[in-house]
Amino acid sequence: MPARPVTVQVEGRALRLTNLDKVLYPASGFTKGDVLDYYRRVAPALLPHLARRPVTFLRAPDGVGGARFYEKRRPRGSPPWLETVVVGGRRGTIDYPLVESLAALMFVANLAVLELHVPQWKVDGSGVPQPSDLLVVDLDPGAPATLAECCVVALEVRDALVADGLHPLAKLSGSKGLQLYARRPEDRREGDPSELVRRLAERLEADRPDLVVSSMRKSLRNGRVLLDWSQNSRAKTTVAPYSLRARDEPTVSCPLRWEEVEATAGGADPARLRCTPADALARLERHGDLFTPLLGPRPAGAAGAAVRPGAG
Repeated sequence: MPARPVTVQVEGRALRLTNLDKVLYPASGFTKGDVLDYYRRVAPALLPHLARRPVTFLRAPDGVGGARFYEKRRPRGSPPWLETVVVGGRRGTIDYPLVESLAALMFVANLAVLELHVPQWKVDGSGVPQPSDLLVVDLDPGAPATLAECCVVALEVRDALVADGLHPLAKLSGSKGLQLYARRPEDRREGDPSELVRRLAERLEADRPDLVVSSMRKSLRNGRVLLDWSQNSRAKTTVAPYSLRARDEPTVSCPLRWEEVEATAGGADPARLRCTPADALARLERHGDLFTPLLGPRPAGAAGAAVRPGAG
């Protein structure tokens, strides 16, 4: 029989957790309870990257082998304390959820939300969308290219962004490729970041046509790495750092050290970069949150310790 629902107190909120023994990743036996436990433990690192960013969920109520769907709007049955923000678009307005507390994260994880996707922009305290504070380059390999080729291209992209005065960081997508992020200085947030990344992609494609492609046409990706500049569009979202992915087995979109990218580009086994929930938590214990620089300057007097996961 399924485990009985349990009611827990999280930050003073009563949450009713259901079907904790339901297997959501059949290949590994990873259950809904395991999903909740992972998100509970990773919350100190994850939540700052969700702050003030409207969240799109990927839900898989019957696990990764069943039906799944994206959800942008406030889920039905949400408690009144789940904060939302109304954002307008080409198809009208959407009441997006904001996930800024452990209680909110546990509530959505209990809905079998496996993936959390956010845009490269935030809303201010009044809910008004601000200029993009982040720039992202999504590196997607076309078979037979692999993560190894992504690492080679990532170093080229890194050098180009550094030459432009930016400070890129890398993370695993949790699927097949890599994503590079850079924080946009406040005095350089006007204009369309998609255009900047598109020009970069076209320049690298001209230099390395055997390895890089800038066009979205799938027929052109064979054996090459797509530099997807479109993820910077105001309408697009990218999987958040430390989010689970709805793959056959649970993997995490996990920040990397540049030394790891360089080693893989130099011939190290790319399988070493695969990141499970346990790996992500261990890496946080060892290195802290490698994506902390994306959060911007720390307030005066703020503690300088790296963000680390919650206790097991």
